[in-house]
Amino acid sequence: MAVDDHNNRNFEVKIIRKTVVKAKGPYPETHVITLSNLDLLSGRFPITYIYFYRKLQNIHLTIEALKSSLAQCLTHFYPFSGQIVQNQQSNEPEIICDNSGALVVEAQANSTLKEFNFYNLDEYLKGKLVSIDHDFPVQVQITSYECRSIAIAFTFDHALGDATAFSKFLVTGCEIANGKSISCSPDHSRALRARVPPSYDPLLDDTFVSCTLDNIRTIPTISILLKRLYHIPKSSIDMMQELACTNGAKRTRIESLSAYVWKIMGNAIDKKHKHCKMGWLVDGRTRIISNDHENSMSNYIGNVLSVTFGESNLDHLKEGSIADIANVVHNAITKVTNEAHFRDLIDWIECHRPGLMLAKSVLGLDGPALVVSSGRSFPVAELDFGFGSPVLGTACSTIERVGVGYINQRESARRDGSWTVSAILWPEMVKALESDPNNVFQPMNSSLLQL
Repeated sequence: MAVDDHNNRNFEVKIIRKTVVKAKGPYPETHVITLSNLDLLSGRFPITYIYFYRKLQNIHLTIEALKSSLAQCLTHFYPFSGQIVQNQQSNEPEIICDNSGALVVEAQANSTLKEFNFYNLDEYLKGKLVSIDHDFPVQVQITSYECRSIAIAFTFDHALGDATAFSKFLVTGCEIANGKSISCSPDHSRALRARVPPSYDPLLDDTFVSCTLDNIRTIPTISILLKRLYHIPKSSIDMMQELACTNGAKRTRIESLSAYVWKIMGNAIDKKHKHCKMGWLVDGRTRIISNDHENSMSNYIGNVLSVTFGESNLDHLKEGSIADIANVVHNAITKVTNEAHFRDLIDWIECHRPGLMLAKSVLGLDGPALVVSSGRSFPVAELDFGFGSPVLGTACSTIERVGVGYINQRESARRDGSWTVSAILWPEMVKALESDPNNVFQPMNSSLLQL
């Protein structure tokens, strides 16, 4: 188990200033963007990415420079500077592009970055390092530490897009801050629409369900859920992949991680359950091909995600090899990595509107489940706004109720092939991961970050 390396003082954050930053430059006339069907699938969750940076020369100038690059970035990503409201006729959310602006919160922490407890995030996120104001689809909190280090938390409403869309936004902000040419020409068309007439594989009815905000707010959680942050060294990643490929099959690093974790999960499930599930988020941008050219979706801003689940009985997880379990993982993911699945999913949502859509397992309706999300291509070390690369970058969650466990993987800012993994897990699963004799999941601390 981890030894917390934080100081004895209670960690406190004082809000210094709040500013609304609007798009600077040409902004289209006020108009409405109707969400695509896949936007409705992703729901209305706050998605936060947080980055920690070492000592800065001048924090005030840094904050002003960040605000300036944000204002310019919002010009290119103009829906991010609007409002998301519920349409009373369609009973679905929509984006009002009116340049209401993004909220920037400046705050001061009462500790140094070296004293910060990176492992146990429950105590330090909501209301401290992350501010949530539902009136603003984009919020940025810049928290200064006593050592002149800073944490920058970017929070997005999921209706704006998915991780790929948000990575484009963040990279564009860095390019602007460093005076570079912008590499992304964002596509705000939300063009993913249903076929006429819509049709879909009936098996989708077994995975997804129409729901309301009230359903989401009252999700039956599986137990107490803990937020934790881990470091996985490259040697452990190589070891897991070697175990997953022992039968000659080629398995990706994420498939290998999933198989390894799923086997551990088999021993951390209440014995009253005979089966458990694992899920994976899949980006459809490279799967959906337009009539124009293959890469037309690369700059699409919005949600292009699906989720797929595999199921296994506990005996198979306990007795099977990592390679055997990796086969189940691979087969489950392969089912949805094609255009037909995404076209069917778009049509399924069309047939179940109005409202929001989620996977039944995410709502906690299918028993124990753990969702793995890969941030393989999400920027971490690259997120340099002109004052150096971060020492740590990760996804984090302020969601209070979830029906499944989550593991989110990111490349380490160390650029050494290691991973940073954020997790939302039940206590038994935390204990199982941390008692694994291979020491794959190492609780994050300031020593690992070389602070």
